[in-house]
Amino acid sequence: MSTRPVIGLTLDAEPAGGYAKHPWYAIRENYCTAVLRAGGLPVLLPHEPGEAAAYVDTLAGLIVTGGGFDIDPAHFGATTRHATVKTKDRRTAFELAATTAALSRDLPVLGICGGAQLLNVVFGGTLVQHIPDEVPNALAHEQPTPRDQPGHDVALTPGSLLHRICGAQTLAVNSAHHQAAKDVGPGIAVAARAPDGVIEGIEAPAHRFCLGVQWHPEFAITAGDDAIFAALIAAAGTP
Repeated sequence: MSTRPVIGLTLDAEPAGGYAKHPWYAIRENYCTAVLRAGGLPVLLPHEPGEAAAYVDTLAGLIVTGGGFDIDPAHFGATTRHATVKTKDRRTAFELAATTAALSRDLPVLGICGGAQLLNVVFGGTLVQHIPDEVPNALAHEQPTPRDQPGHDVALTPGSLLHRICGAQTLAVNSAHHQAAKDVGPGIAVAARAPDGVIEGIEAPAHRFCLGVQWHPEFAITAGDDAIFAALIAAAGTP
């Protein structure tokens, strides 16, 4: 049997068309290679909300990946819905159930981009529904340059888990989101911010490893990105 920590990654889902004539799952290859490079064994999790706890019981850690969709604002108590919001309700239902199950078992959890937003919602926080409309003088958080290039810097909170992992005060990151954490949930601490004040990293200090980053470290733009995956795998290998 493999001694490498088994890390579950959530999938995206698309309707029929394009790749297949029937509905299909998708994930970028670099999510999996980042886990492998850090010493973990990636496995992919289909969207079966009723089986989320059973899947989590087979894992040593969980990564909630990003995607081109949003969490239904009803999940964080909003009574309005911005015109740009696009949901994937079955995916969100599975990710909420899997994340809740993982946290209840104190498994290491890493949320990436939309996964960071989901983490904040799980803890009772809220989201900025559309950064350009809610943040004055906002940066281009949906950067026009390729995702394997940095879009802006983020400042890491001194003493935070993220700061300790990356060993830096600032990181150059890519940026592919129009939402972000707004009011952080109870038990959540802000771990990074962009120059315009947008929250770029969150963590839950009471948990063994619970971290959300608003960028995509699987592209390994900096050494800090690789360090995030290495820290997840290290935590997953520690009972």
